[in-house]
Amino acid sequence: MAGRESRARDQAETLAIEALGFLAADMERLDRFTAVTGLGPETLRDAAGSPGFLAGVLAHLLEDEALLLAFAAEAGVDPARVAAAQAVLAHGGRPPLED
Repeated sequence: MAGRESRARDQAETLAIEALGFLAADMERLDRFTAVTGLGPETLRDAAGSPGFLAGVLAHLLEDEALLLAFAAEAGVDPARVAAAQAVLAHGGRPPLED
């Protein structure tokens, strides 16, 4: 079970890092992200190591459907995978309980 949780977290982190790269590749997207989060270029690197940051990156994508769809298309992933990865990261590496 722990191996599966670890693998799910690793995959979610990888997707979130890819999403951060997607945001950073376009100044307009990055400016919006930093404005919403209150981070600046000088604090972004430090914040990236804090718990919850990667979940926040994915949450940012999920709040804007056009941005989410653009990332999903560029990354070649189903947008639902972004939501699932965000849930894993937000729940400490464990997939959320299913109803």
